[in-house]
Amino acid sequence: MFKLSRTIKRLSQQKLAACSLGLAASMLLSTQALANDETTQRVVSAGAGVTELVLALDGIDELVAVDSTSQLPQGHDDIAKLGYHRMLSAEGILALSPHMLLGTDAMGPKATLDVLSGANVNVVQLPHANTKAQLLSNIEQIGELLHRQPQAQTLQANINQSFKDIEQKQQKIAQQGDAPKVLFLLLQADRPARVGGDDTAADIIIKLAGGNNIAGFSGYKSVSQEGILSLQPDVILISNRSDKPVEDPVADLLSAMPLLAHTPAGKNKQIQSLKPQALLGGLGLSAIEAADKLASDFIMVKQY
Repeated sequence: MFKLSRTIKRLSQQKLAACSLGLAASMLLSTQALANDETTQRVVSAGAGVTELVLALDGIDELVAVDSTSQLPQGHDDIAKLGYHRMLSAEGILALSPHMLLGTDAMGPKATLDVLSGANVNVVQLPHANTKAQLLSNIEQIGELLHRQPQAQTLQANINQSFKDIEQKQQKIAQQGDAPKVLFLLLQADRPARVGGDDTAADIIIKLAGGNNIAGFSGYKSVSQEGILSLQPDVILISNRSDKPVEDPVADLLSAMPLLAHTPAGKNKQIQSLKPQALLGGLGLSAIEAADKLASDFIMVKQY
């Protein structure tokens, strides 16, 4: 009987110890789950350039929505598409229960941002990046907000290397003589083509690549075929804002504006397309990629 009592007591102690371990493990798992909930954010990204940086920092799993200018990799149809980043709807965003709205100082309208802030959504407006320094600063800030500091440091290093590569190409272009004369045309359905002057996204890309934007004005203006012909551009860059894909934008342009075939750009087949993504959000990853390719093309142009 005494032995049986000791056995029962020992079994009870073992059971209690097991229960205690189970309770401790359960509490640890609950703590870890809570920590994960605190680090996982529901983010709305408004602006093509900002979304591009979020993707580059491996933050796609935190995205619940992006604006209409943003592009996502295939297979992410679960991420909602909102309206234009300057005309956001508070109701549509709040329905997604986000923790953060991330965009630039171009994001709006202000009334929407105020409503979201009042609903405890963290509204973050980054300065519009037109310089390398501002772009690197924005990357650092997004890295901190998304807890992606290591990825941010890697991306900053890659961008610094890209600028070094472009600078080397700029030096080659300068050694060959005057910078190529470049004209950018923004094409839109049922509207005259508009030339992009100073203080435009295209101007940033042209100058970064080592070219000379010969528009001679600021912003966008319509210029006649005769006016473009008189400028004698070495390179004509085009971008189409049509929602429908265009099979051969260069052929379409020359069909609509045949005098452009008589420019140096037309004669030497230096009419090129710029991806619309490179023209959205100021100086971003797509713009740097476009400038790098353009700088290589400029080196070839100077050989004509």
